[in-house]
Amino acid sequence: MSQPARITDQRHRTVPSPAGRIHLVEQGVGPLVLLVHGFPESWYSWRRQLPVLAAAGFRAVAIDVRGYGRSSRPESVDAYRMLDLIEDNVAVVHALGEETAVIVGHDWGSAIAADSALVRPDVFRAVGLLSVPYAPPGGPRPSEVFAGMGGDEEFYVSYFQEPGRAEAEIEPDVRGWLAGVYAALSADTMPAPDAPDPHFVRLGGTMRERFPAGRLPAWLSEDELDFYAAEFERTGMSGALNRYRNMDRDWTDLTDFHGAPITRPALFIGGGLDASTTWMSGAIEAYPRTLPALDSSHILDGTGHWIQQERSEEVNGILTGWLGSLPR
Repeated sequence: MSQPARITDQRHRTVPSPAGRIHLVEQGVGPLVLLVHGFPESWYSWRRQLPVLAAAGFRAVAIDVRGYGRSSRPESVDAYRMLDLIEDNVAVVHALGEETAVIVGHDWGSAIAADSALVRPDVFRAVGLLSVPYAPPGGPRPSEVFAGMGGDEEFYVSYFQEPGRAEAEIEPDVRGWLAGVYAALSADTMPAPDAPDPHFVRLGGTMRERFPAGRLPAWLSEDELDFYAAEFERTGMSGALNRYRNMDRDWTDLTDFHGAPITRPALFIGGGLDASTTWMSGAIEAYPRTLPALDSSHILDGTGHWIQQERSEEVNGILTGWLGSLPR
């Protein structure tokens, strides 16, 4: 089992933002690289990238997205719409005394990073996307798409969209639920291909009942799981889950950007066993149109969803190489 990554010379601070405050962890000096996590994670998901990026000559900054960790957690569901998260990112860049940054995101953080570069290309000069490919805003209303995906079962996004429902499943045993979802989407512990898909919920069931039990993925130690669990036990899950509850609002808010490409330099890294990559293969095939300044695209074979933790050395090598190729 892996040991917790040793982290030295890191600075924790909070900076003002439209949310109230954003907590961040920074390491190194040089061009700013803003790291944005996904669900259900935190700044800690970048613990293996911060020292490496710092050693490569960058100012690496990992944030707690609003609703997570030590960042503000507004009560209103609609306070978690994409445009608000973009403005949080802009506020962080400016609070750090910078005008521009490279932004890199994983999972929901990939979508947040992509839309940040789409909406504010004046601030975000390049964008790195991990696990979730870029697909331009637009198309059918998201809630209608997700409602039609499950057949006799319910897609997890629809399950998350009803306030209080997923909280009732997760919060009585946060640590156990997190262990299960991390295992379910990791290459070495995910269910067999012929097992029930943990991305779907049977009618009247829970997500948890399809999670593997009894073994953590190799990238996650008991101590690391304790860190994640303690964060969500303290904050609750609603702030994190509210991101899913704004997808129709985002669809409306971003009307002016429907179908728009991201014109900034871009990087994509996906896992070969990650449903986010395989289900959205069409989005990857469309990159010549949607990411015309894409510098490099990588699919890591035998890798699941938690890519920068599962394959930290490979991801770090790709990231530092790409960042080093960008104009400073």
